[in-house]
Amino acid sequence: MAPRSRPAAGPGTGSHPDERPFPIAFFARPVEVVARELLGARLVSTVGGVLTSGMIVETEAYHGLDDPASHAATRTGRTARNAAMFGPPGRAYVYRIYGMHWCVNVVTGAHGDPQAVLLRALDPLVGQEAMHSRRGRAAGLASGPGRLCQALGITGALYGHDLRRSPLEVRLGWPVPDERVGVSGRIGVKAAADWPHRFFVLGNPAVSGR
Repeated sequence: MAPRSRPAAGPGTGSHPDERPFPIAFFARPVEVVARELLGARLVSTVGGVLTSGMIVETEAYHGLDDPASHAATRTGRTARNAAMFGPPGRAYVYRIYGMHWCVNVVTGAHGDPQAVLLRALDPLVGQEAMHSRRGRAAGLASGPGRLCQALGITGALYGHDLRRSPLEVRLGWPVPDERVGVSGRIGVKAAADWPHRFFVLGNPAVSGR
């Protein structure tokens, strides 16, 4: 599938983001491709009737059966926890870490092949006051997967949610040219930590783990 069309601009340039929804075919591609292409897209939440949104600036790709760091690795197989990873694509895989923080992933690939993109950081665009209220502090509003979910009101109630519909949507945004994209190993995992599956916008202050 050819890369999607996005306006050649970005926040602060005076251009408006494309309001069209993502086609489902966008998500039904290999996880590394989607992880890279999600940079510059927007995550829009209307949870609790409150509008908050941000531009995606950091992602991590997780394969399924052949990825030892994935929740759907061969040794684990399909469980009640990871069932959303098996599709359909374009759904939310939400889970809790350390018994306290929610993380949200975008399910990708073919139905039945467990792949997901962890959304690690957002550059806030709308609803910063509400984000501050939910976070309880000003620093790092959506820098890191747990902070991102807290700022946008994302919880396990959105497990399996279609990310093309409210109250949580992935929408088109702005292009991020290749020269502004950093690639590295993944953060916070022990297995396959050196796989080059973390993608981030170079120089963006919202990127975590800098």
